[in-house]
Amino acid sequence: MQLLGLRTALTAVAVIHLSLPVFTLHVSLPESSPANSQPLLSSLLSFSIEEDRWPEWAGTNSRNEFTYNALQNYASLTGQPPSIRVGGDSADRTTWSPTVALNEDTFLPPTELTPYPEATQVVVGDAFYTLARFLPRGTRTVWGVNLGADNATNAVNTARAIVRAFDNDEVNASGVVLDRLELGNEPDIYNFTGLRTGDWTPEMYIEQWTASAGPVVEAVGINGRGGPVTLQGASFGTQQFTPRQVFDLGLLDSKAGQAISVISQHRYSVISSCNGTAVSLAEFMSKDAVRSNLTIFEADIAASKAKGLGYIIGETNSAACHGSPGLSNTAGAALWAIDYVLQAATLGVQEVYFHEGIGYTYNFVSPPVSLNRSATNGAPLDPPQPPHVQPVYYAGLVIGTLVGNSSTSQIVELTVDDDNVTGYAAFEGGWLVRAAFVNLRAWLSGSNGNRPSVHLDFHFARAGSARSGNVTVRRLAMEHADDLKGLKWAGQSFETADARPVGQVVQERVAVGNGVDLHASEAIVLSF
Repeated sequence: MQLLGLRTALTAVAVIHLSLPVFTLHVSLPESSPANSQPLLSSLLSFSIEEDRWPEWAGTNSRNEFTYNALQNYASLTGQPPSIRVGGDSADRTTWSPTVALNEDTFLPPTELTPYPEATQVVVGDAFYTLARFLPRGTRTVWGVNLGADNATNAVNTARAIVRAFDNDEVNASGVVLDRLELGNEPDIYNFTGLRTGDWTPEMYIEQWTASAGPVVEAVGINGRGGPVTLQGASFGTQQFTPRQVFDLGLLDSKAGQAISVISQHRYSVISSCNGTAVSLAEFMSKDAVRSNLTIFEADIAASKAKGLGYIIGETNSAACHGSPGLSNTAGAALWAIDYVLQAATLGVQEVYFHEGIGYTYNFVSPPVSLNRSATNGAPLDPPQPPHVQPVYYAGLVIGTLVGNSSTSQIVELTVDDDNVTGYAAFEGGWLVRAAFVNLRAWLSGSNGNRPSVHLDFHFARAGSARSGNVTVRRLAMEHADDLKGLKWAGQSFETADARPVGQVVQERVAVGNGVDLHASEAIVLSF
């Protein structure tokens, strides 16, 4: 058992209680941060907004209060709002026009499988970008620029409009910041999405990216990766192209390449949702599935950091093609997201951007405007469905609580010798301050018998010492993993008309020596 080196181990011992198998996990927690601890950015949990309907998220004449409140809840925990990327597939269908005031979109008709399709064409004017002023103060933004059209003139015009927007007095006064421009969304699969035909190689991508990115950095005055505005690189959707591959082929050698400060890759845990094929919630939530979806990036994370570049998962969510009903919109998705984001952080991922769109099943906030047809099957809704948070929104509250507001915290995974339970420790100033545990065992509405639990028994790894005193426990509670509502975080519900919490905060004070119970389909954060 390794105590302070690479990971801290948890061992399980079976005991009998009420004729049910109850497991005591003897949890060894490091008092000080191990050498493999990774930084926890305040904006670790961030969001990617599909570009076509960005104005509905932000608000047009005034801010969208529901969006603002939902983001501000997170900022109150970490001291920093989530970063916002405006992009996605529709970024590669967007054209800037001097004659359009805000935006003009063209959509395909809805279907049962895709009730809210993305726009096939988006034309925007300058005011489209100045809507950023309605985000919470301190929000850092990334904006997509069309590479799919292979039109350097449009790319330059768009980039100029974005930079011009952030020179606007109202945007400046809002405290919202332009961080990066991203040329192309998932360009590795342009041959699949119809934006390129025939052979499509990494070499061709680099040539075309450089042909547009070069004029962009010249036009808007980006010089190197020192900022204040830089480029976001790669944004690949699959392993068809990889950062390592394009590094070796010279992506970073040009002036535009030298302006890349962050490498982005995308990941959706379930792909079969695109053709309507279901995956069981228990399978999706599993500890092994979470890890197998992230470890594929380890070599690219290392290669990016070796080049002095940041690394993010710039677009992600539970299931591709806007989500899978009965999976993406369940309470279990919140548990999955907690483990997914924290696991990514332990691998060196700086930010994880969850993709959101109007009427998407996997949204944290669904939607910021009322819907007149169902997001799950396209059926008419009368009356329309008002804005509300979905179960996965609660994941951000748990993550933000673990991250804290010091802006200097670090994280390490605790090795848990259990197929369902995961654990993470957070440190500030090098010392243990909080820990999170997630029980990914899917307790469903159809489950029989008594709800299983594990007992966490704490041991502090410093000269074999024990720690006295109390620990504060906050719980993410749900009846079942397949519930679509009714969750509570520390006793409070966020399922309100304005995304503000209701109810009294409930925190347990437990003697450290007594340990803590953790039920199936539950998460907790401990503060020491």
